[in-house]
Amino acid sequence: MVNLGDGNRRDLFREAFGSWFEGLLKSAEDRVVVKHYYRPPGALSEVGFLAACTRCGDCISVCPVHAIIRVPPDGGFAAGTPYLDPTFQPCIVCADMPCAKACPTEALNVPEHGWQGYHMALLELDPERCVTFAGTECGLCAKSCPVGEAALALDADGRPVLRAEGCVGCGVCVRTCITHPSSLKIRQVDRR
Repeated sequence: MVNLGDGNRRDLFREAFGSWFEGLLKSAEDRVVVKHYYRPPGALSEVGFLAACTRCGDCISVCPVHAIIRVPPDGGFAAGTPYLDPTFQPCIVCADMPCAKACPTEALNVPEHGWQGYHMALLELDPERCVTFAGTECGLCAKSCPVGEAALALDADGRPVLRAEGCVGCGVCVRTCITHPSSLKIRQVDRR
């Protein structure tokens, strides 16, 4: 029989309980969350967000470009909560994150290091759709990026170069892209 010291027992219990709890949370989220919405900056995981958000609209009223809108009444548990639709109006990466600061319940929080290292979504480029890969000069996506070259730059041939570590996933470049559908696509980040 192996003798586990108090510290090892605690670690084993935490590991077993943590895995069980993560599974329970995922199961609850799968039942509660019918659709994952693209949430404003600093949002908790979806289940935590739905539980914490009072649907007060404070984040909506302070957004300078009116990018934050409400989930319609047919949105189930998410009805009335704030979300972003980057195809309609993307987030512009406000330096002071007024939406997160306005949240009275911490459903939205200003990340510890601000935008640095924060990702609302992940950006993907389809080179087959992008006109610069076919020899046409463009570069509008990089020129429109509010983060700048830390997120999206142009190479020596004028083609976009994504820098995942700097991109926050705001969606400005997706909306600016001249191809339809856009050569750039954002994919939501799993916040479990």
